[in-house]
Amino acid sequence: MIPYGSLVVYVTPKGRRYTKRLMEEHNWHSNDGTLLASDVTCCDFGSVAYTNQQVPIQIMEATLYDRLKTLKRQTQIIYPKDIAYICLRLGAGPGRTIIEAGCGSGGLTTGLSWFCGPTGRVVSHEAREEFMALARRNLEWAGVGENVELHNRDVAEGFAVTGADALFLDVRTPWEYLDHAVAAVRPGASFGFLLPTVDQVSKLLLGLERGPFADVEVCEILIRRWKPVADRLRPEDRMNAHTGFLVFARQQQRSEDFESRKPLGTRERKQEAARLARLGLDGEDSQAAAAEEDVAE
Repeated sequence: MIPYGSLVVYVTPKGRRYTKRLMEEHNWHSNDGTLLASDVTCCDFGSVAYTNQQVPIQIMEATLYDRLKTLKRQTQIIYPKDIAYICLRLGAGPGRTIIEAGCGSGGLTTGLSWFCGPTGRVVSHEAREEFMALARRNLEWAGVGENVELHNRDVAEGFAVTGADALFLDVRTPWEYLDHAVAAVRPGASFGFLLPTVDQVSKLLLGLERGPFADVEVCEILIRRWKPVADRLRPEDRMNAHTGFLVFARQQQRSEDFESRKPLGTRERKQEAARLARLGLDGEDSQAAAAEEDVAE
């Protein structure tokens, strides 16, 4: 028995998928006919129901993936393949407080709310009120959001809370808000960023060099699906490739003693000398190191 109020995925013989909330007397109408809500509620997930045109419809439970893929959007949402890794890298889970900005249509907000659960907390910021209103509707539709605080706020003014366990920035110029970000989290917190272009990533990396950050990672996540045919197994003709660059880091106090003890090869010593020069710390030692590497080459 599927209770009223459940999110249900209807799959037609042609492979079309529709995610709908099962409501009493709210029948589902399609080109394949009408599927009565009273018939669906008598089914179990994984069964088949028939429309009034006797077309069989598969009945599936809506997972988090289904909910994310069918959110209404006015902005580009973060894809499930990226959301999963973001949640892992930020440590989203029970009892954790995660800050997010900006929430856009609420894709990542939905994922964070799902993973943090009743004892967790998601504090989301969005400068545009119409996007925040859409995110709120999407959270309610997806059946999550009770642990989410939505703030109509420009993060240039700072974040609404302090002492958070992690923070994610999906804004155009995140390097401008790094000081606010550090002030909003506890020591050792995790940070995540989403950026569409390499120029933005480079500017962010320069900003991270100047702050109390370590364990920096830059990556992109690609999914290549294969056609599930046992005797003709091969990749599909299309794939979800690049959707954005993900950058992660952790709050970490800088220690020159720690840095000086790292084993550095020729390339690493030149890179370190260049980093010190960018930071205005290129004293005689770093200049001599750079000169020594030039001679070595």
